[in-house]
Amino acid sequence: MVETWHYVLAKHAKAMCELERELGDRHGLGPSEFEVLDRIVRHDRKLRLQELCDEVHLSQSALSRVVARLEKAALVARNACDSDRRGVFVCITPEGRAKHAEALPTHHAVLTEIFADAPAPEGALRR
Repeated sequence: MVETWHYVLAKHAKAMCELERELGDRHGLGPSEFEVLDRIVRHDRKLRLQELCDEVHLSQSALSRVVARLEKAALVARNACDSDRRGVFVCITPEGRAKHAEALPTHHAVLTEIFADAPAPEGALRR
């Protein structure tokens, strides 16, 4: 079991370093920024900030900083919830959707290379 844990940690560290370099150099995105765009695209709807927080495994303050960078780059927009003024929705802009589409092959290539030797989880679909 410990060997499996070490394998997971090593693969995660390698993936994050490669994604940081490749997404940054080619698309001007960090891995967390890409992940936020990816989650919104996959859900195909605006998401509450708390929903994103649960999915991207960042603290609320860290996610707020990521969303602020994406918003400054006009890749996402934040909107207050009409029914609950405390709620904040994050939606992707057309520019964000285009940036995601541009970066997706890079993201996929990095992960494919790093996890080529890993068995696919049962029930998982490879893209």
